[in-house]
Amino acid sequence: MRPVTVRVPATTANLGPGYDSFGLALALWDTYTAVPADEWRVDIVGEGEERFARDGRNRVAKAMAAVFEQVEGAPKAAHITCENRIPSARGLGSSAAAVTGGVLLADALCSGSLPKQRLFEIAADIEGHPDNVAPAIFGGFTIAWIDEVAPKVAALTPGRGLAAIAVLSRERLRTRASRELVPTQVPHADAAFGAARAGLLASGLILGRDDLIAAGLHDRIHQQYRAEAVPDMKQVVDSLVRAGTLGAVLSGAGPTVIALVTAEDDVAALASAGKVAARIGPLPDGRLEPLVLGIDHVGAQVSLG
Repeated sequence: MRPVTVRVPATTANLGPGYDSFGLALALWDTYTAVPADEWRVDIVGEGEERFARDGRNRVAKAMAAVFEQVEGAPKAAHITCENRIPSARGLGSSAAAVTGGVLLADALCSGSLPKQRLFEIAADIEGHPDNVAPAIFGGFTIAWIDEVAPKVAALTPGRGLAAIAVLSRERLRTRASRELVPTQVPHADAAFGAARAGLLASGLILGRDDLIAAGLHDRIHQQYRAEAVPDMKQVVDSLVRAGTLGAVLSGAGPTVIALVTAEDDVAALASAGKVAARIGPLPDGRLEPLVLGIDHVGAQVSLG
C-alpha cells in the first residue's frame, strides 16, 4: 500500500473569551506519514525527537489505533514518520495536531470513507475537548461546542485579512497543569463580561471590524487564574498592544501569548504583522523572539504516495 501523508496546522484556542470553544488555524504545520505494518514504529524529526515515544505509546499512533479498532479489516499497526514543527506544550495545539494527524492517517489507510464531521468527533473525543481539533481539521476560525449527542463545529471565514504574532516561552506548560488553576465556578459578573466579549470577538472577526475585535480580546474566565503559571503574561500582552496589535491573549493554556493583526487581505496582514513585530520592545527573560504567522484557511490535508 502506498504511504499516506497528512499535514496538520498549529492552532490557537480560546482567543481570550472563547474558552474551550474558539479556535484559529495557523500557518505552521506538522507532517505525518504512515504505511501499514505489523508493529508500531515511530520516527521523529524536529520537535520532540528526544522526548516523544517511538512506539504504540506515541500520540499519533494511539489516535490511529483508536480508529483501527472501529474498522473491520484495518491494519494491525503502522510505521509512522513525524516531521514536527509545532512547539510542544506551548499552547499552539501540538497535541491536537498529533491526534488529528493520527485520525486522518488511519482513516486514509482504511479507504478514507469517514466524513469530516465524524473525524472531528473522533479527534475531539480522543483529545478531550474540541477547541483545537476543530480548526486543525476545518481550518480558519472555528467555534466548537458540545451538545447532548456529539461535539459540533461552525467553520467561519474572517471578513478581513488576518495574521498573528506569537510570543513563545522557553518553558513548557502542560495543559492539565494550567487547566487545574481555573476554578469550576466564576462570578456572575465575570461570566457576563466573557459572554459579551466572546460575541464581540466572533462578530468582529466575521465582519472584519477591528473595533469589535479589539473590544473582544479580553477575558475574565480563565486568563487571570492562569497568570499564576504565566507571571509575565501581562507584560507580554502590554508589549504587543503597544506595538500596534489589536490585542493579545494567552494562546490556549499558555504560556504562549498571541496577538492579532488585520489588513485588507491575508498577504497584507502578514506584512503588517511583520512590521508590528519589529516594533515590539524588549520582552521578559525567558521569552523567544516574536513569531509572525499567517492563517491556514484549509485545515489538515491528506495526500497519497
